[in-house]
Amino acid sequence: MRRQSRSHVVRSQLVFRMLDIEKNRSAQKYSSGEMARRMLWTLVQPLFRLSPRPCFAWRRFLLRCFGAKVGRNVHVYPSATIYFPWNLDVEEESAIGDYAFIYNLGRVTIGARATISHRAHLCAGTHDHTRSDFLLLRPPITIGAEAWICADAFVGPGVAIGEGAIVAAGSVVMKDVKPWVIVVGNPARESKRREITQ
Repeated sequence: MRRQSRSHVVRSQLVFRMLDIEKNRSAQKYSSGEMARRMLWTLVQPLFRLSPRPCFAWRRFLLRCFGAKVGRNVHVYPSATIYFPWNLDVEEESAIGDYAFIYNLGRVTIGARATISHRAHLCAGTHDHTRSDFLLLRPPITIGAEAWICADAFVGPGVAIGEGAIVAAGSVVMKDVKPWVIVVGNPARESKRREITQ
């Protein structure tokens, strides 16, 4: 028992020695232009968040001012968080619901008539855990047309959700989802086909 706990301590110390936190913190993660846009977007946030709920056109305008590609009649709710508007591409008639979190360090593309429900989290950023400097990575996320990311679901970096697919409430998706299927659970697994009957 003592030998096992001692080897665990040694392994932990080796892992600790391998991580170079100072190198990570001092690394240039964003360009100077991106830093400037981040600061400006932070200053504009009250105009976005405090806008009345029905003012979708106003929020579309603000997002476009910061480089987002936003289609016709897209509904983004005021409590939604769009981390980097310039990395967002939302096609027509889609919706990003209340308290949805779009952490788009990498590009997030949302197809036409797709729905991102309240408190859903699209995470297009991670780190390379095999490197001592914990390098920042920005794998893109693609949400297909007519897909539905339900409440409290999590879609991880580099994932593509197929056209018409549904990610059930509270599910965690770390792999691509085929078109027109429903996935559930953590980790998400295929449940059944989605069929529109009317």
